[in-house]
Amino acid sequence: MGEEKLFAKIPQFDGTHYDHWSELMENLLRAKGLFNLIEEGFDEPTTRALTALTDAQMSQVEEKRQKDHKVKHYLIRAIDRTVFEQILHRKNSKIVWDSLKTKYGGNERVKRVLLNALGRDFEVLQMKEGESIAEYFGRVMSVGNKMRSNGETMRDYKIVHKIVRTLTDKFTYIVVFIEESKDTNTMSVDELQSSLLIHEQKFKRVTLEDDGQALRAEASRNRGRGGNSWKITNEKGQAYKVENNGGRGRGRQQDFSKAHIECDKCHHLGHFQWECPTWENEITDNI
Repeated sequence: MGEEKLFAKIPQFDGTHYDHWSELMENLLRAKGLFNLIEEGFDEPTTRALTALTDAQMSQVEEKRQKDHKVKHYLIRAIDRTVFEQILHRKNSKIVWDSLKTKYGGNERVKRVLLNALGRDFEVLQMKEGESIAEYFGRVMSVGNKMRSNGETMRDYKIVHKIVRTLTDKFTYIVVFIEESKDTNTMSVDELQSSLLIHEQKFKRVTLEDDGQALRAEASRNRGRGGNSWKITNEKGQAYKVENNGGRGRGRQQDFSKAHIECDKCHHLGHFQWECPTWENEITDNI
């Protein structure tokens, strides 16, 4: 990977959202095999100590020195000028990292206060009516991840138990089935979400089928001098009037879709009886 591409991938820090930045930066350094410099640090040997080293030991020192320079270079490239000027000591990469952590990571008291607030937010979470499974999982995981970043041990089973207790009523029988057939103490969050998403898709299919039946032409056909009129009623009780001018000609319609209209002649969806193509087929057959 070229240097420019590498630097383009370094997460940038502008003084905000330190927890998110530090996790991204840690992952990058671990992937490069360099995070041990942050954990252990590198102290430059004194001149007297250097003279007592063998050639092999000198090579190890030089290698570690170069790696430390690389990590420090990554950190400096990741922060903006304002943040950089607040770092008083830049002797090695560990000092730079610890300085950023002290200034922006927050102390233990602040973290405890924040964690208490997040705990209350977590306790009152409830799935909203009309909210999708993906949306609710996103809200729960957002709070859970913030608690983790502030020192809370947030195991999967805590999140699983929270979610199954706070789903809307339409998921009740699914929750009962999950609790009877699976061990929620060992169930992963991804496994629970996958199971609920499958059932959510089934709900949507059933709703569409019910809507289709409710929108089918159902009122009586009124015969009169002005032609035939039909009334379509949807699932909300809203009525739509459709007038047919001239028998089987195309009618005038207002504010509704014929996607769920069932033809009384061929029983297919998408058109009225007077629009049915089987009329033309019968005329052709009779000629």
